[in-house]
Amino acid sequence: MYIIGIAGGSGSGKTSVVKKIVNSFPNESVCVLSQDAYYKDNGILTQEQREQINFDHPSSIEFPLLIRHLHELKSGRAVEMPTYSYITCTRQKDTIPIEPGKVVIVEGILIFTDAELRDMIDLKVFVDTEADERIIRIIQRDVNERGRGLDKSIRHYEKFVKPMHETFIEPSKKFADIIIPEGGHNAKGIDILISKIRWMLHEV
Repeated sequence: MYIIGIAGGSGSGKTSVVKKIVNSFPNESVCVLSQDAYYKDNGILTQEQREQINFDHPSSIEFPLLIRHLHELKSGRAVEMPTYSYITCTRQKDTIPIEPGKVVIVEGILIFTDAELRDMIDLKVFVDTEADERIIRIIQRDVNERGRGLDKSIRHYEKFVKPMHETFIEPSKKFADIIIPEGGHNAKGIDILISKIRWMLHEV
């Protein structure tokens, strides 16, 4: 099994890159584990406390579970990936079955910040997008998908997203083997990744 990690700042276009890769391999030979599925369950917190959760800090992720699931997949066993609601800040009852594939993509803003997880990744990719482009995408996503108003989204960005990006995410770029500027808009960079995966599928 070959493990590819795709990291980058919030709103950088990581998900678009992953979707374009997966759509190039319709036979399910490439499976995906999303870091966002492994946020810790915060159901015991009050609504006021949930609004103060720092989703951009490594402590918000249940890395041991993500790492265990990767080990299970490497051993040829299927896993049940959690699902998470940003609106309620809770882990949902439903899970997503993930079958082991020859290539596994792990995607998320913080995946290069955990040394044990980082060491498991064979190819590290960082999606690098300018801050002004990312903030537009973040606000659109917050308002349309996460139940935040415009003012709340901007405050959240200033309090959590921006400082955590500068403290944890941007420095993790040094671990990358490949840097793809502008995310899903970088067709050549994505084509290189797809070609690499095609080659690996014949080798693994």
